[in-house]
Amino acid sequence: MKKIILLTAVAALCGVAASAEAGSLGRPCTSAPESQWLPMQALQAKVEALGYKVQKTKLKAACGELYTIDKNGDQVELFVDPTSGEIVGKL
Repeated sequence: MKKIILLTAVAALCGVAASAEAGSLGRPCTSAPESQWLPMQALQAKVEALGYKVQKTKLKAACGELYTIDKNGDQVELFVDPTSGEIVGKL
């Protein structure tokens, strides 16, 4: 019984660590100050111009995080440099 509890705890901790790193790709998308960032609406427009349908947006760890639907109908989380709108990662 103790082994099951221990394995469950380890699995949960690994899941939390993996999701934390995935959330910011383990690093900020930019080191530029917020005064140089584009408005979220501009980031969303750049992503939509690439064919994604944006469902939700937020800023986290100096990255724009956009939850989208791609051209194939698949859900894709995009990490966007807030200074340029460049996609720097996908999940």
